[in-house]
Amino acid sequence: MKRKVLLVALAVVLTGSLALAGCGTSGNTTADKTKDQVVVGISSEPTSLDEEQITDYNSDRVASEIYDTLVRFKDKSMEVEPDLATSWDISTDGLTYTFHLRDGIKFQDGTAFDAPAVVWNYKRMTDKTAPGYDTGTYGYAETIFGEVKDCTAPDAKTVVFTLKEPFAPFLSMMAMTQFSINSPTAVMKYGKDYTKNPVGTGAFKFKSWKTGTEVDLEANPDYWRGAPKIKTLIYRFIKDDNVRQNEFESGTLNFMVDIIPDNLANLKANKNYVVEEGESLHTWYLSLNCYTKPFNDVRVRQAFMYGINRKAIVDGILLNTGTLADNLLPPAIPFYTDDVPKYDYNPTKAKELLAAAGQSNLTVDFYVPESGSGMQQADTMATAIQSDMAKCGVTLKIQKLEWGAYLDKMFRDPKGQDMLLGQMSWMSDNGDADNFLRVLCGGDQWPAAGFNSAYFKNADLDAALKQGMQSSDPAVRTAAYKKAQQIIMEQVPYVTVDHEKQIVVYDKGLTGVVVNPRGFFRFQDASWSN
Repeated sequence: MKRKVLLVALAVVLTGSLALAGCGTSGNTTADKTKDQVVVGISSEPTSLDEEQITDYNSDRVASEIYDTLVRFKDKSMEVEPDLATSWDISTDGLTYTFHLRDGIKFQDGTAFDAPAVVWNYKRMTDKTAPGYDTGTYGYAETIFGEVKDCTAPDAKTVVFTLKEPFAPFLSMMAMTQFSINSPTAVMKYGKDYTKNPVGTGAFKFKSWKTGTEVDLEANPDYWRGAPKIKTLIYRFIKDDNVRQNEFESGTLNFMVDIIPDNLANLKANKNYVVEEGESLHTWYLSLNCYTKPFNDVRVRQAFMYGINRKAIVDGILLNTGTLADNLLPPAIPFYTDDVPKYDYNPTKAKELLAAAGQSNLTVDFYVPESGSGMQQADTMATAIQSDMAKCGVTLKIQKLEWGAYLDKMFRDPKGQDMLLGQMSWMSDNGDADNFLRVLCGGDQWPAAGFNSAYFKNADLDAALKQGMQSSDPAVRTAAYKKAQQIIMEQVPYVTVDHEKQIVVYDKGLTGVVVNPRGFFRFQDASWSN
C-alpha cells in the first residue's frame, strides 16, 4: 500500500521472451532527445496525489516528489534524517517529541510553511471537526497517530507531539510520506478535488494529470534543497508489462519498474541500461478472512500454506526475482527471525487438514487485482495457486477487479466483507517491525482503522506487539517480535509467498536517481550525463 499499504498489483500473462521480439536493444532514442525530461513507466494509475489519502505504492511514487515531511529516510537506508525539521528532542519518558522547523520555506503556491501548518495537517487527518477533514479519507491516520495525544505549535517554528504512551517507532512514523505536509490554503481551495491539485514544498510541482495516461510534474525552481536539473518528470501508467518494456526499449520511457522476470537477463546484458537490484521491505501474500468461515478455522489456513507450491512460484514464475517467504516479516527488517513454523509443499497434509475441518470440497471466490504496484505476476501466480489448490480438492474461482475497486473491497468493515480470499502485498512504510506485524495483524488494526485485511485477532500476539511497540530496549523488542512472528506463522492469517527484490531499469545516461529501500524514487539530483 503501500504501502503502504504500502500497499499494490499487476495483472499480466507471462509471455517470456516474446516481450523482446521486434524490440531494439541499442538503448533509448526518443526520450533522449529531451535532456531536461525523464519519463518513468509505472504499472498503474495513481488513486490520488494527496499523500495523506494515499494507501498504494504507485500513487506514493508519484506524489512523494511533490512533498516533504518533517523528517525523512536517508537516500539509501531507512535511517531518519532532517527534512522540514532541522532537529528534534525526545523527552526522557518517551512521551514528548519536539521538532524545530526550517526558516523561509514556502509551499509551491506561495503560502508560508510554519508550525501551525503542520498542526493543521495533523488535525485534518485526525479531527472530524477540523477544517479540511471532510475533503478526504485517511487510511494511515490511525497507523501514524494512534498513539498521539495532542499536537501543538508553541511558536511558528516549533511543533510538539505528546504521546499517550511510549511508542518506539514514532520518529520513523514521522518520516512516512503519508504525513507529507500539504498547503492548507490549497486543500481548502480545492476541497475534494485536491487529490488532483496537490501542493507541497517538494522538489517537483504538479503540472497536469492526463486521465488514463500520465501525470506530469515540473521542477520547483524555489526548492529549498536546490532546484532540480530535470525540468519535467513524467509518470506514465502502462498496465501491461510487455507493453511497458516495449515502450522502454523503443525509447519513450527512460525508467521502468515491474519487469517481467523472463526479460531481466536481456536487460542486464544491454550495456545501454542500468539494472538495479536490491533487498526490499516487501512481502506478497494471500489475505485470508479469519472473521468468516471457512478461514476462521486455523486448519483451513494451514492447509493453504501446505497446499500451495510457493517455491515453484518463486523459482518458475518469478525466476528468483523474489525470495521464498517463510515469514510475514522480510529479512531486511530489524528483529526478523527464522525461528518460526515452516510449511513445505505437502498437498497430502493439506487434504488431511481440510478433511479434519470438514472442508474437503471447498469452493471459494479468489480475488485478483487487474493492475497495481508490488503485485508481481498477479495473474500467473493466481493461476498457479488455483491449480495447486485444485489438487487438494479446493475450487478457487478467480474474480478480477480494477485496482481502486479492489482496494476499496479489501479494506472494509468485516461485517460487510464478502472477500474471503485475495491477493495483496505490503511494503513497510518505515522499516520497523511494528509497521508490518502490528499493522497487518494487530487486533486493533481491522479496516477501516488499519490494514489487517485478515481480520485476525489473538490476545497473546497483541500483548507481544504492544511490548515491542512501547519498549526502547532492543533486547525487549527482539524477544517480543520473535514471539509475535512465531504466533503469526503458526496461526497463518496470511499465506506468505515471497519477498520481492527491488528491481528497476533505466537509461545508462541518467545519473543521480535515488532508489530507496522503501520503493520510492528521488529525482531531485537526477541529470543526464550525455
